Amino acid sequence: MQIQQLSIFVENKSGRLAEITEILGRANVDIRAISVADTSDFGILRLIVDKPQDAVKALKEAGLTVSLTSVIAVGIDDRPGEFAKAMRILADADISVEYMYAFISRDKGKAFVILRVDDSEKAMEHLRAKGVALLAAEEIYGM
Repeated sequence: MQIQQLSIFVENKSGRLAEITEILGRANVDIRAISVADTSDFGILRLIVDKPQDAVKALKEAGLTVSLTSVIAVGIDDRPGEFAKAMRILADADISVEYMYAFISRDKGKAFVILRVDDSEKAMEHLRAKGVALLAAEEIYGM
């Protein structure tokens, strides 16, 4: 139940995010979640989109450096402490979280978290065993 995330190398200059999102718009690709990690000179734009392969093709054709990475998407109740429970499950299983970002779903009361961990299979096994909902790619792409 892993989903594909786009990682795009982005020069840290005015207008680059506009260019990238316009390329995706022209390719009829819809963004589901977004995160940017940056330094003074460059950044990594991470995206979950509805059509990852189409997005990669469009971005590469535009000369951008892009790759696909497998990540986990979990659905949690949007209440205090629910995210902490998922993090405790991973910590107790000695699974390191490399990075994450979250977004609220259209379903009232739910939040989704995208996780990149050091052992996806182990993480999914432990999360499932403790009742944390793992989301399939189709669920995220089809939002």
